[in-house]
Amino acid sequence: MQPLSLIQASKIVDASLERARELKCQPLTVAVLDAGGHLVALKREDGSGILRPQIAQAKAWGALGMGHGGRALAERAAAAPAFFAALTDISGGRIAPVPGGVLVRDGSGNILGAVGISGDHPDKDEACAVFAIQSVELMADGG
Repeated sequence: MQPLSLIQASKIVDASLERARELKCQPLTVAVLDAGGHLVALKREDGSGILRPQIAQAKAWGALGMGHGGRALAERAAAAPAFFAALTDISGGRIAPVPGGVLVRDGSGNILGAVGISGDHPDKDEACAVFAIQSVELMADGG
């Protein structure tokens, strides 16, 4: 299994932002983390809010930490709010269980990292991440 490279992460960020402009999204922030949860690439568009980098990273970090995309985490958080409140506390507030956190998988299903996007409606954030991950011929898992 090859790790997620800086080149791939950079292409994912740029493709996400290109797709966002096509969809007329609000200004976005895109974070790409490797499988260990380390930040590989991040871009914040002009006009994207000052908390967007932390939110994008929390979407990606939560997906990695739980092994499920943000959409699945949101469903699980709605069903078990006390558990997710505990997870948020345990993680030091680093989890945001909402769509827009998308796992990056290779062709064998191995997790290579995650993308987190923040700035527009979570469904649009997720759509941009999925498009970008697929554009580098990897598999997107939003949950």
